[in-house]
Amino acid sequence: MNQNIINEIKNQDYSNITERIERFLAEQIEKNNSAGLILGLSGGIDSAVLAYLCKRNLKEKTLALIMPDTSITPKSETEDALKMISLTGIEYKLIDIKPIINEYSMYLEPNEKAKGNLRARVRTNILYYYANAKNYLVLGSSDKSEYQIGYFTKFGDGASDITPIISLYKLQVREIAKYLGVPENVIAKKSSPHLWKDHEAEEELGLSYEEIDSILYCLYDKKLSILETEKNTQISKDTIEKIQQLHINSEHKRLPIQKPDRD
Repeated sequence: MNQNIINEIKNQDYSNITERIERFLAEQIEKNNSAGLILGLSGGIDSAVLAYLCKRNLKEKTLALIMPDTSITPKSETEDALKMISLTGIEYKLIDIKPIINEYSMYLEPNEKAKGNLRARVRTNILYYYANAKNYLVLGSSDKSEYQIGYFTKFGDGASDITPIISLYKLQVREIAKYLGVPENVIAKKSSPHLWKDHEAEEELGLSYEEIDSILYCLYDKKLSILETEKNTQISKDTIEKIQQLHINSEHKRLPIQKPDRD
């Protein structure tokens, strides 16, 4: 890989980015006549960044929901989420979704991948329940890397009212996390949606985020061809084409609901 490309992605003005996101959050609350913001806090870096952004100026208007499925979610993830609650002072609720998933499973044919995505959709249902009850806006935790390759559950963690960090690549999310003071162990840990046992993002994708971000940045930000991206990133053509195909195949996740054309 080309370290210069990685540095180019990471070297941003995170003070300015933070201020811009904070303005955006405040404007959205006012624009939508909302009472505040709600987010799912998993113990991972994306939701951690959301929590730390909210606590700066909107702590009294933010609710975090910690929603492990205790049959598969590592205990350490819930502990990290609770630690961040302690550090930020944000109001929270802890809801184990295991009984809900078990109830669904009594009526559905077994499929572990579908069950994993069901976990994401159950969490979204609960977020919107409290959003309705409190007149809050639901914050999405998708970052640019995962959004561009469709690495999220449609109508699950991909569903939200506003998505504050969707313009930041995963490498940039790690950097802004350092700026915001997110605990180092959260920044350093391997990313995982924890949709099934021992679920890790980079292992499932077969690529590191350094590779993913470098490819996406060159293809879609710098508008380079596959061959130019190969030369600039020093990543194999096959790997670049794999990321490009993930982007193409997941387009339906990023588009509005499709409908037939009128005559």
